[in-house]
Amino acid sequence: MDLLKFITAGSVDDGKSTLIGRLLYDTDSILDDQLEAIQRANRKNNDGTLDLAILTDGLKAEREQGITIDVAYKYFQTDSRKFIIADAPGHIQYTRNMVTGASNADLAIILIDARKGVIEQTRRHSFLVSLLAIPNILVCVNKMDMVDYDEAVFEKIKTDYERLTENLNIKQVDYIPVSALKGDNIAKPSSNIPWYDGKPLLAFLETLHVSHQYENQQARFPVQWVIRPQTDELPDYRGYAGRVVGGTFSVGDRITVLPSGFSSTISRIELASESLHTAENGASVILHLADDIDISRGDMLVKQNEQPIVSQSFESEICWMDTTPLDLNQVYLLQQHGRTAKVKIQEVIYRVDIETLEKSANGHFGLNDIGRIQFKSAEPLAFDQYTSNKANGGAIIIDPRNNLTVAALMITKSTG
Repeated sequence: MDLLKFITAGSVDDGKSTLIGRLLYDTDSILDDQLEAIQRANRKNNDGTLDLAILTDGLKAEREQGITIDVAYKYFQTDSRKFIIADAPGHIQYTRNMVTGASNADLAIILIDARKGVIEQTRRHSFLVSLLAIPNILVCVNKMDMVDYDEAVFEKIKTDYERLTENLNIKQVDYIPVSALKGDNIAKPSSNIPWYDGKPLLAFLETLHVSHQYENQQARFPVQWVIRPQTDELPDYRGYAGRVVGGTFSVGDRITVLPSGFSSTISRIELASESLHTAENGASVILHLADDIDISRGDMLVKQNEQPIVSQSFESEICWMDTTPLDLNQVYLLQQHGRTAKVKIQEVIYRVDIETLEKSANGHFGLNDIGRIQFKSAEPLAFDQYTSNKANGGAIIIDPRNNLTVAALMITKSTG
């Protein structure tokens, strides 16, 4: 069955958790013990109905404060499709959590409170959605019941959001007016919104065509582990385990090992002791080569005629995730797949003001700041532009002083 991965994002109290709770409730995806837990929690809405938002408030601090802090993942399915939902935090303090939740999403649902319209967090999350190259965007104008289901309110928000996307790399946006609290336009059309003739949310999710324009068709295989048992039964066994992150590999393909440049031919593809002829994008397999060549964890196998960028100098979009600001004099560690390399910041090209989307050369990068930086690595890295292959164009930055992940990178181009 087809799978749709989507993330919900919006400001605090826009109703993200309630919308997800309503979606789960209306699709009969809540277990009996979960319903009992909600009733025992005794959290009610103002009209006396159960507070469905508690379904996604997994942390004690979230339940106490009534806000989402961490990314909460929920799963459900209908007769048409399976779904994985990531409920992202709305508070500006947890923007970094939204980046991690959105990195693999097929769709971003941007919630906007009908009473407030487009606000700073709407701009921030929309900019991140653009940065992370999420191919499908749906704007849910929530709490329509609190503005008397006024069409003019919906149309104004739609116009304001269209103006916002003019400055972002967002091509296609859909809009649905909803009330997550009342269930309007969630699982079925609402009689309270007769002026809207589009699909309700669930039907939209079931029929959305998932665009794969950002999936690289060029073959990439980062080596995660070199398998050499050297037992009596397998004295000469040498296999390279990993996951295909672009294109396909087949037995007989001529490959190049990066960054060394050594070449060989795929002699066998193995999955759970079974031999395959082809390994497609996303498959976790073991590749065997016709030649014994020097290959280590972190190296990358590519088809000889499908070369990625190999460089030590590159520009990257960056989201800073640590409370300690970026230090221009610090040597950081970049981790891409199984490879870790020392990197130095050459230049802060710009930092983005999320409120205005203006770019400034201010070198200060603090928690949740977003911008573009030029890096220089101590050794060559094999990568693709993030917009053509997310898996091979993304990386993280680690501070070696405390081993904390301090930034997420989306590589844009080589500069050397």
